[in-house]
Amino acid sequence: MKRGISKLINLYPRTDDSLPAGRRGNSELDLEVVHMPVEDWIDLHTFSPKEIPSLLEDYLSECRKKGFKEVRIIHGKGKGVQMNIVHSFLKKSPLIESFTLAPPEAGSWGATIAYLKKK
Repeated sequence: MKRGISKLINLYPRTDDSLPAGRRGNSELDLEVVHMPVEDWIDLHTFSPKEIPSLLEDYLSECRKKGFKEVRIIHGKGKGVQMNIVHSFLKKSPLIESFTLAPPEAGSWGATIAYLKKK
């Protein structure tokens, strides 16, 4: 399942009675699109490692559209799995000029500051 920053998709059980008439009987699960505001930071704690690349792609694209010059990506300290995924993605992203670990007051090695390329 892909969860983009502007279109987080939540799966939840629905009964046929709770669905619109044209969609009844299609599935026990229904998708709900939730629009989230795009800010200059994102916390990845609630996302699985496999979701991170597509999430970051969507998030960074939206940040660039909003004119952000830098963003803080909170990946946590832990064992470094999420940080490694984030850094690997940022190295390859055409949207990123450079990135560095956050200063102590912004999360230290639990967050990364990414600088976006100009449009």
